[in-house]
Amino acid sequence: MANKIRYVPLYLWLMFTIVLFGFAILASFSTTRGIFTNELFESGLHVSNYLVLFKDMDMGRYFLNSVIYTVSACIGVLVVAAPAAYILGRVRFRGRRLVETMFLSALSIPALLITIPLFTMFVQLKLTGSLLTLVLIYICTNVPFSVFLLSGFFSSIPKELEESAAIDGCGPVKSFVKVMLPVAQPGLITVSIFNFIAIWNDYIFALIFANNPKTHTLALALQSIVQGFTNSGNYAGIFAASMVVFVPTFVLYIFISGKIVSGITVGAVKG
Repeated sequence: MANKIRYVPLYLWLMFTIVLFGFAILASFSTTRGIFTNELFESGLHVSNYLVLFKDMDMGRYFLNSVIYTVSACIGVLVVAAPAAYILGRVRFRGRRLVETMFLSALSIPALLITIPLFTMFVQLKLTGSLLTLVLIYICTNVPFSVFLLSGFFSSIPKELEESAAIDGCGPVKSFVKVMLPVAQPGLITVSIFNFIAIWNDYIFALIFANNPKTHTLALALQSIVQGFTNSGNYAGIFAASMVVFVPTFVLYIFISGKIVSGITVGAVKG
């Protein structure tokens, strides 16, 4: 009984979150009058709130831009961070502590502190206003955290796996690709989730570097839509726009969270 009582605050918080999330979804299919009178579906189901976003507000383009930025950057981060984390976690070399300190120091640098130097550099390279600009920035700014997290996963993998791979004729690169990456799958998925959420919801870098309307992200679109709908009193449209931004990360987490548990189990069996 005492064990169940300990989870009461968690259950209450879960119920509170479900109620808020449920209200936001229902409000996105209602009208502004229905929201304020607590009669959400008095006039029926209003799918037009979403149709206005994609037809009149060009939400589809911004959604596609965010998908391109996020997916490309997440893949790029893994390509760079996984080998670096593997070396830091498994190999002992001179200067290793210095390299680790540099990655840790990079985590403490605020994003606002590096925006002006980055913007100046990209202007000189004539890379502003393109999709590639934000992808490169997202990769570079998320590598330190990814290396820090993944190095712990790689360092916890038993050395016997590498020794067995070497006996079977695997070189360092093949051993990393064929053995280490599958075993470190929980870490790779966890890092991808964190990076996906951070990049998908980013506003500062997108505001400064995506200065071309054709390269705007969902976060920028949401900010302008909220301002416009607030002035016109269209609060149902605000809820709909918020759901377009929020639901993809929520759905992704639901599907991948099960893979995290599965990956941990597989890694434990292999270890």
